[in-house]
Amino acid sequence: MAFRRIPSVMVMILTAGILAGCSSIFGDDEDEVIPVENRSAREIFDAAQVQLDDGEPINAAKGFDEIERLFPFSQLAKRAIIMSAYSYYQGSDFPAARASAKRYLDLYPSDTDAPYAQYLIALTYYDNIVDIGRDQAMTKNALQELTELTRRYPDSEFARDAGLKIDLTNNHIAGKEMEIGRYYLKRGHFTAAINRFRVVLEKYQTTAHTPEALHRLVEAYLSLGLEREAQVTAAVLGHNFVGEEWYAASYALLEGRDLRPASEEDAWYDSIYRQVFEGGWL
Repeated sequence: MAFRRIPSVMVMILTAGILAGCSSIFGDDEDEVIPVENRSAREIFDAAQVQLDDGEPINAAKGFDEIERLFPFSQLAKRAIIMSAYSYYQGSDFPAARASAKRYLDLYPSDTDAPYAQYLIALTYYDNIVDIGRDQAMTKNALQELTELTRRYPDSEFARDAGLKIDLTNNHIAGKEMEIGRYYLKRGHFTAAINRFRVVLEKYQTTAHTPEALHRLVEAYLSLGLEREAQVTAAVLGHNFVGEEWYAASYALLEGRDLRPASEEDAWYDSIYRQVFEGGWL
């Protein structure tokens, strides 16, 4: 899932410091390297920019870090922090990218580049999301940071993309819950399976896993002899996802069963029954 998206704000950042050349790195004799402590903030910044453009993002990040160390109160120091975060991200040093981005947010939470710093933090997790067969800590961290972005900076240019990624991460987490639920169901641990499927319905009901979660609940309830619960769940499935394959699967499980309530006190279940079998939900 790893990819590199360079938002328009970064294009402006990257092109703003047009380089005069590499002469600032050396003295009159090109073999004589000027110590970093003897360079100006601008010289260090330009040298780091050269390294970034030359495909050396980690070295570039270290150069940007030097500006913050040597010139902490300069205007370039602020810009160098966000460039450090970006460079570390480009170099796939995600912990270091997060550290720089978080430092930027701590110092400049309302700055124009703050949304991008938050976006970078989220990407360092999002780009490392693994398949649902493995631990989903990265997915949950990505969801947390993306949600924080939309909460703190809802009008930023990154909020819409964050929203799309939130949908994908929710779907991924729901998929993990479904995998565990199916595991329990297959092995006859029906209560444990029910708990997993209900998590999908309660927390991730807008994901693509909802129809299957409802059907698996029907299966689990029937396995426990909870036929009325299965009936109600099937009614919800049929009402909301009539065209899904899981609708047909639940219908096959319930077809031919006499699920009518035994007493007049069960009028609510009787109503559900009529909607399911007489009203066309199933």
